[in-house]
Amino acid sequence: MAIDGAVFRQLCGRFPTGVVVITTTMNDGRPVGMTANSFTSVSLEPPLVSVNVDHHAAMHCHMAGAQRFAINILESRQEALSRRFAEEHPDRFDGVGYRLSEGGLPLLDGALAILECARHTAFEAGDHTIVIGEVTGGQVGEGRPLLYYRGGYYDLPA
Repeated sequence: MAIDGAVFRQLCGRFPTGVVVITTTMNDGRPVGMTANSFTSVSLEPPLVSVNVDHHAAMHCHMAGAQRFAINILESRQEALSRRFAEEHPDRFDGVGYRLSEGGLPLLDGALAILECARHTAFEAGDHTIVIGEVTGGQVGEGRPLLYYRGGYYDLPA
C-alpha cells in the first residue's frame, strides 16, 4: 500500500540536505542548469555520484542526452542562486557568474565545491531518472554549505 504523497514529502523533509545546481550544455552549446537536493556520493572506486531529475523538469531532456555534467555544491550565501535555478526561467544563466571548464561545462562562481562528471549510467525510478556520473575532476571553494530543511534554507553557524 503506497503512502500519500504529501505525507511522504513531510517525512523526507525532516532530513536536511545540501543544495546543488546541476549544469550541462544543450546541443547548441548554451548552458542549462537546475537546483536539486537529491545528490549523493555512490562509490569511491570508481568515484561515482548520483542526481535525481524529475521527468517533468525542463532539465530532464538535457540530462537524458548529456554525456558530461557538473554538480555545483552551493555555499551558504547562494540562496538566491538556488532559487533562480529552481524557477521556470527562459535563461537561468542571464546575469549569473560562471565560467566554462576545459570540457565546456558551465561552472558557477562561488560554489563551495564543483564536481565535473562523465555519464556512467542512468535508469528510471518512478517519476525521476537517476543519473550516475563518474567524477573526472573538481575543485573546492571556501565557506559553509547552503542547507535545505522542511521547505526552507538554512546556514550552519560559524
